[in-house]
Formats: sequence, structure tokens, C-alpha cells
Amino acid sequence: MKKGILLAISAYVLWGFFPIYFKWLHGVPALQIMAHRVVWSFIFLAAYLLFRREINPLIRSLNRRTVLIYLAAGILLAINWLTYVWAVNQGRVVESSLGYFINPLVSVSLGVIFLRERLRPLQWLPVGLAAVGVAYLTIRYGQLPWVALVLAFSFGLYGLLKKIAPLGPRRGLALETALIFPPMFAYLLFAELRGEGTFLHTLPMTNLLLVLSGLVTIIPLLLFAGGAQSVPLTIMGLLQYIAPTLQFLLGVLLYHEPFTLSSAIGFGFIWLALLIFSLESYLHNQRTLHPQPVP
Repeated sequence: MKKGILLAISAYVLWGFFPIYFKWLHGVPALQIMAHRVVWSFIFLAAYLLFRREINPLIRSLNRRTVLIYLAAGILLAINWLTYVWAVNQGRVVESSLGYFINPLVSVSLGVIFLRERLRPLQWLPVGLAAVGVAYLTIRYGQLPWVALVLAFSFGLYGLLKKIAPLGPRRGLALETALIFPPMFAYLLFAELRGEGTFLHTLPMTNLLLVLSGLVTIIPLLLFAGGAQSVPLTIMGLLQYIAPTLQFLLGVLLYHEPFTLSSAIGFGFIWLALLIFSLESYLHNQRTLHPQPVP
């Protein structure tokens, strides 16, 4: 399990430092960064599956339902990636971190709505507190924190689809990127023909960063998949806050984004919600694993 925890922590730390990587690409339009991320992720994943001789098993597993599930998942992933990259390069790293803080609570709510899952009584409290936090930020600033909500709901819906998806993480991501590869590649070609393409028309380092965006995407996902196989869900549930915490700290301390008292109050509701949610989940799982003896 120690190896699994190390793999999971590595994945979350890498995700936490994503803002630094995408800040290096600030001169490239967000849509082009996202398209390159899809294209190079697909290329590297296809090579990886080819090396492991998993291409034919993947093809044999395809049917209409599987393709539709992974097409929808791929579209949600593209929306999430585009929003995140745009937010980072618009100086909204703190707001993007909020999206991943509230994502677990959004996922729980989606499970109740779509999968008929039932919340335990104490789980309703953090969901309500998170809603209060978002409402407070909306009223205080006069607009919805839409970046956070798009990130939370796109990734929450993505996770919902993955619950009913039949493939493992490697093959699943390969299929997702394969299905959205054609329009992304076509867009890059169109941008090139219009003279708006960045790739090979900029600094060598920027070209390299665009290519490596595929590896940067794949590596933490593979590390996460390796960790999730052996680490209990209770521990994974706590580790998942590493990434948004690092992103939040980068936004405030490195990029000096504003974090006012009003922001602190809104975030405070959400952090309190996460604390209660994590503690309740931990205690529930402890009772499940170690039930009290019946006298």
C-alpha cells in the first residue's frame, strides 16, 4: 500500500503544479493548447498501448454503447481542459482551485440525482455548506464563479460516466482522446492554414512544451491509476485535496492573485464543508471495516 500511496501523492502533486506548466504557454491561445493536449495525449497513449499490445483488445471491446459513453466523456474532458487552461492564463488560478475543492461534493450530488445514491444524514450538511459558500461568492462579487462551476461539473459528470464505463483507465483515456482527436487535429490544421497556428512558428521551447503537454497529461493519470488499485478510498479521498491546495497556494503566493476577506469567507464555507465531509466519510468507513461487537 505504501507504493500505492506514493504513486497517488505523485499524481496529485503533479496536478497541483499544472498552473506553472500552462503559464509557460501563456502566449498560445487556450483552444490551441487544449487541442495539442488532446492530439499529443492520443499519440503517446496509442504508442503506449501498442507497446503493451493492448490495441487489438481495445478494438474488440468496442460497441455502440461504449463509443457513445467515451465520446461524451471525451467532450467533457475537452471542456474541462479548455476551461482550466484559459483560467490559468487569465490569472484565475485561485478560482480554478475552487472548482476542484468543490468537485467531490458536486460528484456526491450527481450520484444522488443520476444514480439514486442515498446520502447519509451528516453528508447533507457539507453539501449545503458548499452551496452557501458558492452563493455567498456569487452575491458578494455579483456573478457566479463560473470557472469553478464549469470545472467542478464537467469533471463531476466525467466521473459519473466513468462509473458506468466498461474500460480500464488506460484504454478508456485512449478511446476518449481517439474520439475527439479528429476535430482537434482538424482545428489545428485549419488554424495553420489561416496563418494563426502557433506550433513550429514560435520558440523551440514553446513547441516542445506543446508536444510534452500530452505526456504531462498522461503521466499523472497513469500514476493515479496505479495508486487507486491498492490505496483505500478513505485515503484517496483525503489525498485528492493536495492538487487544489497546491493550485490555491500557487495562485495566492506565486502569482499574487487577489484573495480578499470576502473570498476567504466564501472559501471558508467550502473548506469547512470538505472537513466535515472527509471526517464523516472516514468515520463511516472505520465503522464499516471495524464494526462494534454486538453484546
